[in-house]
Parts: sequence; C-alpha cells; structure tokens
Amino acid sequence: MPVEPLSQKEIEDRLAELPGWTLDGDRLTRSYRLGSHFAATAMVVHVAQVQEELDHHSDLTLGYNTVSLSVHTHSAGGAVTEKDFELARRVEDLAPGHGAH
Repeated sequence: MPVEPLSQKEIEDRLAELPGWTLDGDRLTRSYRLGSHFAATAMVVHVAQVQEELDHHSDLTLGYNTVSLSVHTHSAGGAVTEKDFELARRVEDLAPGHGAH
C-alpha cells in the first residue's frame, strides 16, 4: 500500500509532539549533541538498527560528538509521511539512553 504525504497541518501537529525536530524544506531534521565521539558513534549504530527494522532510512551524519538526521519518504515523491514520524519517534526514544540532548 502506498504511503501518503502528510498535509502541512498534520506535519505541524506531529512536530509539536517532537521537540527538537523541525521541517527543513521537504525533510524532517534533528541534531543531537553527545558527550563524546564514541557515544555519538554508538547512537549512529543504534539508529541504523532501527532504520533496518522499519525499512526506512534517513540521511544520518556523524560528527565529532554530534548526530544529525534528515528524512523524507522517497516512495511518496520526497514528501513527509507517517513513516518519517515513526522513525523520528523511535530515535527520540533511544536518544536519552546515549546521553543525547
């Protein structure tokens, strides 16, 4: 079943439930700061595992002590869909365990 793009209102409503996440053009984005490069690397591996479970992948960037994500749904023409918010919620759930803020 195809994934449908969300309306601007639906995106705004869902973003209100995800502090730190923003809409940048046609993508949901979020950056996290961690205590060390090792902690950031561990978080990247954990996010990659979640992405595999969901079969939905973001652009994931590892910095010295930062992790950044940018995601939209290619199969919906590059629009933001519920799949993007599901990934964002899962990342929000795991981030505190890595000391991310």
